[in-house]
Amino acid sequence: MLKHIVMFKLKEAALGADKAENLQRVKLRLEDLKDKIAEIKFFEVGVNITNSGAAYDLALLSEFDTQTALLTYQSHPEHLKVAEFVQEVCESRTVVDYFS
Repeated sequence: MLKHIVMFKLKEAALGADKAENLQRVKLRLEDLKDKIAEIKFFEVGVNITNSGAAYDLALLSEFDTQTALLTYQSHPEHLKVAEFVQEVCESRTVVDYFS
């Protein structure tokens, strides 16, 4: 199983909304993908609850059968729409992919 983990730091404000509102927007848009992209085997999105300077604001934990399935997910038109929005509201993001 291929694990795909992404963590996001959001801008304080973007696209006319504050960080809290954009966090919910990103969370909902990401969660919507699990019903639209067949290659997704597991998908979980969580908002950070700790107050640490080292913390990211949002985490995505997902699983795919193969690296090809992950690449299909990443190039899917629905994912690309979400990625475009995320790019506008995120300050930074980090990712790790590994087989378990």
